[in-house]
Amino acid sequence: MSWIPFKIGQPKKQIVPKTVERDFEREYGKLQQLEEQTRKLQKDMKKSTDADLAMSKSAVKISLDLLSNPLCEQDQDLLSMVTALDTAMKRMDAFNQEKVNQIQKTVIEPLKKFGSVFPSLNMAVKRREQALQDYRRLQAKVEKYEEKEKTGPVLAKLHQVREELRPVREDFEAKNRQLLEEMPRFYGSRLDYFQPSFESLIRAQVVYYSEMHKIFGDLTQQLDQPGHSDEQRERENEAKLSELRALSIVADD
Repeated sequence: MSWIPFKIGQPKKQIVPKTVERDFEREYGKLQQLEEQTRKLQKDMKKSTDADLAMSKSAVKISLDLLSNPLCEQDQDLLSMVTALDTAMKRMDAFNQEKVNQIQKTVIEPLKKFGSVFPSLNMAVKRREQALQDYRRLQAKVEKYEEKEKTGPVLAKLHQVREELRPVREDFEAKNRQLLEEMPRFYGSRLDYFQPSFESLIRAQVVYYSEMHKIFGDLTQQLDQPGHSDEQRERENEAKLSELRALSIVADD
């Protein structure tokens, strides 16, 4: 972080100790990184919940499309299977919506509120920077008059500039001290602030996937045919596909 792009009119005297400036840059740099990561996390969480909702809505649409397919009208067993699937997809969508609402309230909204603090912080840093520039400008003036011959007008001007410098210096020191105290405290507060949100996120996921386990377990029991393995079903599908291919060949002939 570089506060001074050039040194025209800068004082010779080191008015802010290098250790203080390094401490300030370090603490502000940590908060800049925190701001970026908070914004990114909020964006990613929103993308995740949007994708979750799109997934469950698509699953419901697929089951509805299957129900309206003429195949289901001709086969009662197939209709029963698709009806069971449709019920499961609607239950999944309802629980998914509940999970997303919970994440919105307990994770995304707190992230948004936390991020709203940073504009005020950045403005305070800008005010500190402006105070530092004023401090340096007046200190440079003081040094200029101190180097001149001590005539009456020079001493009068020196006294005037020193009087101007005093409140400016005090203003900068107050702003600098406040930020050096508050920035580490704000950075440290992130742990206590976000822990409940992340605990809520985990609980919402646990509840959702526990319900999904029940829903798809029930669906499996409804659809499973005794004695049929996945390999057997695959062989049956291949056999039926071969029959269809044969019909196509016959039709072409």
